[in-house]
Amino acid sequence: MTRFDAPVTIVGAGIAGAACATVLRDAGVPFRLVERGRAVGGRMASPELHGRRVDIGAGYFTVRDPEFAALVSRWESAGLARPWTDTFGVLAPDSDPETSTGPTRWRTLGGLRSLVRSMLADVPVESVTVEGLPDGDVVLAMPDPQAARLTTVPEPVDYQPVLTVVVGFDELRLPFRDAAFVNDHPIVEFLADDGARRGDGAPVLVAHTTAEFARAHLGDPDTAADPVVTALVELLDTDRPSWTHVHRWSFGKPESSHDASFALIESDGRRTGFAGDQWCPNGAPRVESAWRSGTDLGRALLT
Repeated sequence: MTRFDAPVTIVGAGIAGAACATVLRDAGVPFRLVERGRAVGGRMASPELHGRRVDIGAGYFTVRDPEFAALVSRWESAGLARPWTDTFGVLAPDSDPETSTGPTRWRTLGGLRSLVRSMLADVPVESVTVEGLPDGDVVLAMPDPQAARLTTVPEPVDYQPVLTVVVGFDELRLPFRDAAFVNDHPIVEFLADDGARRGDGAPVLVAHTTAEFARAHLGDPDTAADPVVTALVELLDTDRPSWTHVHRWSFGKPESSHDASFALIESDGRRTGFAGDQWCPNGAPRVESAWRSGTDLGRALLT
């Protein structure tokens, strides 16, 4: 018998699960990839709203890791990803707009989900809700609170909720370019001009709320639309939008991170792996750390 007489089950088709699946596929290791959502991508979600894709989870990605940079170069060559900007606005109540320069942020023409789809172009994804650990080796590529519903997570990381409120305007005038961090505001934490991000100039703004505001509206997220719109009108001195869309992220972003890029535990003849953006020993959790986590865990399974 070999270690892989039974397929490895990867639970979660976000970028961490996709990266792990890519490693196993390239090594010829049998696996099955399952996802309870209607589409791959996880928090790199890009649903179609009013006839166009909108990024409602992760707003962009950055590149530091040389191996991830090689993958991004292939995405760029394929026309999937482009450099966006290294400068975001900074807004605060009763203050003049400022700017902040950082690493180059990357955008996609078809939404961030398109990158995960490209990674899984030849990988079948089963639409399954997992209630318990399947037989054989298992990879849980998901936030720790979700993984904890299936098994014990080593030193789990807590997550903050986020509500994403997409607002469409007839005409959009903004006191910043591309995107802005919002400081000291009780409702809004980050804003992205999705028309600039997508490159089509659509008057669509994506607002991410603070965790405190999200917690107050998790039970009925649609009730968040009106207070967020009111906050945007006051903060941006703009007209009210023509439409809104609210998405709830119960586990929006990690409050901290693990000091390793993955965990792999063996018990009773089964190996259980944990991966995701929270497995990030260097820097803040991000899209790149999720890819690194899934990649490292896949390679650990091979050895």
